[in-house]
Amino acid sequence: MRVLFAYQTASDSAGREKQPGQGHHPSGLCYDLHVSHSPRAMNPDRPVNLPLSRLALAMPVTAVASILHRVTGVVLFVGMFFLCYLLDRAMTDAAGFEHAAAALEAPLGKLGLWVILTSLAYHVVAGVKHLLLDFHVGDSLVGGRAGAWISLAAAAVVGVVLAVSLW
Repeated sequence: MRVLFAYQTASDSAGREKQPGQGHHPSGLCYDLHVSHSPRAMNPDRPVNLPLSRLALAMPVTAVASILHRVTGVVLFVGMFFLCYLLDRAMTDAAGFEHAAAALEAPLGKLGLWVILTSLAYHVVAGVKHLLLDFHVGDSLVGGRAGAWISLAAAAVVGVVLAVSLW
């Protein structure tokens, strides 16, 4: 046996009589108590899972730029461990330096370095954009969109330049 609650706004039930099993929450919301013996019985007004793949494509460019700024911050945090490891290896002795150099010459090492440097480039560009927003430069809707596109384009150009220089 399952108990399901369906919340409705107070304006939806304002004109209706109170039905048996229906009550009012102190916040003004109306709730219905449904007792069902069927495991398949569901309220049609229940929350549904959002299709994240379609939602990501429908996001405004400012949201994408903001999320990417946070993601690049996490990548930089994790990437610092890789770079500190390489620095530690390179500073121990000549063999450690050779090991660090070989790690950076490997395709996976180059990819890791490229991801870290591209993340750094985007994070710096987006950080400068945020500093300009603190001075009310580009804080309108049009300015925010333009700043987001400029940040993404600048990071893409730097990413391509870094890829060419690393490989």
